[in-house]
Order: sequence, then C-alpha cells, then structure tokens
Amino acid sequence: MKKLVDRFFKTLEFGVVACLVAMVVMVFGNVVMRYVFNSGITVSEEMSRYCFIWLTYLGAMVAMHEKGHLGVDTLVKNLPLGGKKFCVFASECLMLFCNGLFLLGTWKMHELQVTNVSPVVGISMIWIYGMGYIVGVVMGAINVHVLYRLLTGQMREDEMVMVVEAEGLKEAEQNIKQAEMAPAGIGGKA
Repeated sequence: MKKLVDRFFKTLEFGVVACLVAMVVMVFGNVVMRYVFNSGITVSEEMSRYCFIWLTYLGAMVAMHEKGHLGVDTLVKNLPLGGKKFCVFASECLMLFCNGLFLLGTWKMHELQVTNVSPVVGISMIWIYGMGYIVGVVMGAINVHVLYRLLTGQMREDEMVMVVEAEGLKEAEQNIKQAEMAPAGIGGKA
C-alpha cells in the first residue's frame, strides 16, 4: 500500500512539473510570438492560468503529504504529551472539516461549472474547478490517516510536532547557541 501511495504522490509531483513547464513554454512562446511575429498564441494566457490553478492544487496535496506546509510549533513542542495529542487532534479535525467544506462546495458548484465554458479554449470549467474533488478527498484521507495513527497510539511524540525544519535551520540555531555560550574573548563583550 505504501508503494502505491508513494507512486501516486510521485505522479502528482510529475503533474506539478508538467504544469510549470507548460506555463513557461506557453508564456515564453506567447512573448516571442508577440515581439518577433507581431501575433500571439490565443489560448496561451487562458491555459497558463489553468495550469497555475492545477499546479497549486497538486502542489498543496504533495506539500501536505510531505508535511511541508507552513506551521508554528513554538507552543506545541513545549507542551506535555497530552497537550501535543490534543493539538494534533484539534488541528487534524479542523483540516478535515475544511476539506469537507471544500468538497461540499465543489459538489454544490458542480452543475454550474459543467455548463460554464471557458471563453477562449471552450472547455467545461469543471476541468479546472473539478480538481476540488480530488483535493478534498486526498487531503481528507491524509487527515483521517493521521487521526487514525494518533487515536490508535501509533504516532510517536516527535511526530506530533508537525512542522518540518528548514534545511540548515538546526545548524544555524546550534551556531547561534555556541556563539552565545562562548566566553567573551579579546575585544568581546564582558
């Protein structure tokens, strides 16, 4: 199962890259066409916008899977185990609720988006905003998995602090602590 999940998120990462490359090619191609040939690619502006929307949705799912979203851990890392469990439970429940609202909103707007057609490309807008179904289900599944691990006692205490440190941050903090702890030398502060 883990291999299947990893493969799914690798596919999403590929989708992010594909959207980014498509955006660059379309926008750059349109700029070249406008300045060199005094014309343009009509669909490039609209399709690059849609690629940006898809890129954002796909990137949000990948970031949630990798615990890469922004967060503040100042309070949580200083709480006892019970407090950490409560904070994880509360945050996951709130995120699950928001994902449910996102899914419900997409469902309620479905009929409108199916009949609404994009002005230039002429595709149904459900191809753009229908990503809300995928995002709501995938992120909701991640929330449910974290809640399951928490409630069954499978989550270690260090995993309850959900913020992933930035590269080099720990080394920088250690260097600052060492500099503060070092005795004042010649010309240093006393």
